[in-house]
Amino acid sequence: MRLPRRHPLLVAVPLCALAVLAARPTDGEGDGPYAPGHGPESGASAQVARLYEEAAAATLKYEAGRRQASRQRTEVRRLEELLDRERQESEVLRDDLGRIARSQYRSGGGLPLTAHLILADDPEEVIRGQRAVWKANLTLGTALKRNARAEARLARNEAKAEKAWKALEKRNKELADLKGSIEQKLETARWQLQGQADASVAAGSCRGAVRLDQPETAFTGSWVAPVESYVLSASYGSGGALWANRHTGQDFAVPIGTPVRSVGGGKVVKVSCGGAFGIEIVVEHAGGYYTQYAHLAAVTVDQGEHVSPGQWIGQSGTSGNSTGPHLHFEVRVTPEMGSAVNPVSWLAQRGLTL
Repeated sequence: MRLPRRHPLLVAVPLCALAVLAARPTDGEGDGPYAPGHGPESGASAQVARLYEEAAAATLKYEAGRRQASRQRTEVRRLEELLDRERQESEVLRDDLGRIARSQYRSGGGLPLTAHLILADDPEEVIRGQRAVWKANLTLGTALKRNARAEARLARNEAKAEKAWKALEKRNKELADLKGSIEQKLETARWQLQGQADASVAAGSCRGAVRLDQPETAFTGSWVAPVESYVLSASYGSGGALWANRHTGQDFAVPIGTPVRSVGGGKVVKVSCGGAFGIEIVVEHAGGYYTQYAHLAAVTVDQGEHVSPGQWIGQSGTSGNSTGPHLHFEVRVTPEMGSAVNPVSWLAQRGLTL
């Protein structure tokens, strides 16, 4: 079983902001020329474009906030571990001080040094012992003071880190709420756009292509994937109740509104809005091959137009005989169905691995 290839969505989402499509219906039916979309229906396209951009920005901020919060939590844990070690060392020092005190008591109790000297068999030994005790007390006192300062400093740092972490958590919650709100609006707008596509398919009348500027691409090869971010779903040749014989293309599971790209340079020979494929585009490439992009929500190109590798030609959807949002991508040796070849192998022969 071929494992699906996943691509980071954060790269694709900002690109989607410029690739959302919609247009007014034309007077003609079926295939034919397309007038640039204007009027009320293009409002759905503009709303989806704006929400894609806002969702992308909110996602970037949210992910940055999560990374910052994670670093802050790591710092808090580090400080807690350091503080625990310092406290353990303090306990050891206190135990040492206790042993010294007990030793002094057993060796003479509260007798003054003069009494020890009078009663001792070796006064010099008593003096050396007292000097050692004095040095030990001095060293221990210094260590305890240093430890107390370190513990106070660590406690302050810990409190500071905890406060910063809580502030980040609050900010992240706000960002998550904002992100969720935008995504909810985006989902509503996506289905509004899909509703327009379904109406076009039902009427057999294509809406006009909307001309949207796309950023300059920097593709190094002559062939690119038809969508930027995806999960491979139904593959070429697979069986199932949805197809009369075998699946004739490769499906890419993507949300409604995802920009669809021409995999290579060529000429748009078909734009259709009816039938099992819903809204579809067929592009002719050099060498006698054709690529099909089906179940779209909208298109950005006209029939007869020349396209370059990676150029946006449509927006994914779930029009026609489709069980959910995805792009049906097919490679053929003729413009019509019934002449499909394996699209994954075909692209692999051209240096592109899906």
